[in-house]
Amino acid sequence: MFTTAVNQQLSLPEFSQLGYAVYLKREDLMFPLASGNKWRKLAYNIEAFKQAKAKKIVTFGGAFSNHLAAVSAVANKENIATIGVVRGDELVHKPLNPTLTKCKQNGMQLVFVSREEYTLKERGDTVKALQRTHGKLYVLPEGGTNALAVKGCAEILSPKDAVFDTICCAVGTGGTLAGLATSAASHQKIVGFQMVDDAAIPERIRTFAKRENWSLVQHASYRGYAQADSQLVAFATNVFRQTGILLDPIYTAPMLYQLVQMIKDKTWNFGTKLLLIHTGGTQGIAGFNSRHDLQWPEP
Repeated sequence: MFTTAVNQQLSLPEFSQLGYAVYLKREDLMFPLASGNKWRKLAYNIEAFKQAKAKKIVTFGGAFSNHLAAVSAVANKENIATIGVVRGDELVHKPLNPTLTKCKQNGMQLVFVSREEYTLKERGDTVKALQRTHGKLYVLPEGGTNALAVKGCAEILSPKDAVFDTICCAVGTGGTLAGLATSAASHQKIVGFQMVDDAAIPERIRTFAKRENWSLVQHASYRGYAQADSQLVAFATNVFRQTGILLDPIYTAPMLYQLVQMIKDKTWNFGTKLLLIHTGGTQGIAGFNSRHDLQWPEP
């Protein structure tokens, strides 16, 4: 269904000096409306929505969610009505940040709920009330991860990628890793850099991926969602200057930073020829810069 992204070598001294060949699959350059894995996750779900003859798509995300931004953009192009359930009812009376502003411009109805209600997702009273009000809704999970999303993410890899020992991706909900694990060559290991402290991730991956060809890692430099500090900003700025690659602050930059640290402290043991997946998310840079004194590089 999809075309294949370009693999760009990361010619950083941290890799070349120690005999590592590291490439980045530029999914961020694909599908401009929803770059990276977000479009992969949405494509088959959009087809399913149309077949279901539902009235609207309802989905979930935080205030700076790449997922909400992608759903709103793709749905707007497809003339599909959307509802975004946003974590944090304290945001109701605050100005919209750049991400939510774009969602609203794309026609997404924003519904702010308490953090307690948000944990219930589609089982919560808010979604039940929306179903009564709006009729049949197509419920898309947080981060877009379901079987159809995994099917789309399985198409990230191509036969040419079999030259790599290891495939790496950042992990939020686990859907991208599950897709990669499904389609990887028999000799390849999938390594997921876990970006959020969620004990349910391994079981969620096993729900969709029937192979045990993957591992999750967290280096001591892990800080969790939206916890970028001056070191990470400096690292991303340096990578941008050296390679021209713009990393996002939530997924790809922390993944690459952790990989460099693991290689430096000799805790990396997953091969020397690596393919990292750039999962997009650069739309979040404007939001990051709006709430930090630190300034992430912008295009």
